Amino acid sequence: MNKILNGVLAVIAFAIGPSISHAKDDSPTSPQAASRTYAQNFKDMVLASCIAKAYKRDNGASIDAGSSVSALRDWTYYDMDKAPDAIEALVDRYLARDYHNPLADAEIKDVKFDLLKCLDLYHSKELDAAVGRLVIHPNRRYRQDNPVASKAKVP
Repeated sequence: MNKILNGVLAVIAFAIGPSISHAKDDSPTSPQAASRTYAQNFKDMVLASCIAKAYKRDNGASIDAGSSVSALRDWTYYDMDKAPDAIEALVDRYLARDYHNPLADAEIKDVKFDLLKCLDLYHSKELDAAVGRLVIHPNRRYRQDNPVASKAKVP
């Protein structure tokens, strides 16, 4: 994994890590999204969409984030007609922000703070409002609605 992707993953783990819980001795071997609410998975999907778009020139980061978006779609129940346009508009609006930090600008030329923009989107009132408009049964979980699929072993 390259340095950019490692940094992106470390920041995401710090930002949303509290929403992912499991025992130390019981390390998960598959995604935990089926245990999270549809609202949380939708927000995670939007964050992954933002990262995929922000890092589209970094093939590894973009592919990983895009694959995560695809996986999260399976564990999220939302308005599939309206959500794609709403997500794209939110992502575009946040990535278009012009963030500046004189200290960072002096050290690294043309720094864009795209990850910070994605994190700001993740924590925004706009995303919370989108969840309210687009996510069906936001407090339910995939495992609640699909108990048979949840018990199936993943190879």
